[in-house]
Amino acid sequence: MIERIGIIGAGVMGRGIAQLCAAHGFACILCDAVAAQLDRAVAAIREQLKRQAGKGTIAESEIGEILSRIVTTTSLADLAGADFVVEAVSEDEALKLELFRRLDAIVRPDVVLATNTSSIPIARIAVATGRPGRVIGMHFMNPAPVMRLVEVIRWEETSDATFAATADLVTRLGKELVVSRDRPGFIVNRILIPMLNEAIRALHEGVASAEEIDRGMRLGANLPLGPLALADLIGLDTVLAIANTLHAGFGDPRYAPCPLLVSMVAEGKLGRKSGQGFFPYPDR
Repeated sequence: MIERIGIIGAGVMGRGIAQLCAAHGFACILCDAVAAQLDRAVAAIREQLKRQAGKGTIAESEIGEILSRIVTTTSLADLAGADFVVEAVSEDEALKLELFRRLDAIVRPDVVLATNTSSIPIARIAVATGRPGRVIGMHFMNPAPVMRLVEVIRWEETSDATFAATADLVTRLGKELVVSRDRPGFIVNRILIPMLNEAIRALHEGVASAEEIDRGMRLGANLPLGPLALADLIGLDTVLAIANTLHAGFGDPRYAPCPLLVSMVAEGKLGRKSGQGFFPYPDR
């Protein structure tokens, strides 16, 4: 029975997954190499819970209860008692492979190791461990506490027991799942990233301003958020990493990232997380 969930990475996705799990009664071990990042994550979770309480979606008394279920650590060794582990570090394949190699020696042999990768094939991560059948993709959408979908990715050696445990956890978290085969970008990002990249290309070629592009897509395609604002929310570095993975995986020029995206990431304009992307975020 899954009762304690280990989460690696205290960035936007990691802290969102921790908040979600704790709100649904799970004990959480939130691990990050940087102590200050953990402090920021807990503060951000507290603020999000206060906003929910202000809207009446949770009781004020629940804030302390939810936060009490989250413990933080800078040591992977503290995940030894986890019943399920979700990796949510940046979209860096070498980093993920190293983490999975280390985790394989720390957690119990029966524990599922899930990766929140946005695009990297699960097979490449799974073979870094001695338990390839216990590795699965568990791709949460951002923001994790709000978005209803979790994309579950099975590679050819993912066991039925691993899939069943993951699907049950998704249900217990109040989410819905779609199941994808292990292909670059899976379902959502394979379709989404080319759209975002094309919006960036339209801006790069001077078709229209960022405001007009987003307004056109919101009103014309009934999107709740324009593609450039969505790219800013995801993080332009993450969008670039996924585009590069898709381009390398399929060898198709339609996935090649727009030069404007490449230059913005090089300049540190990463979207909301940096305070500047296609739009400014002075209150980030």
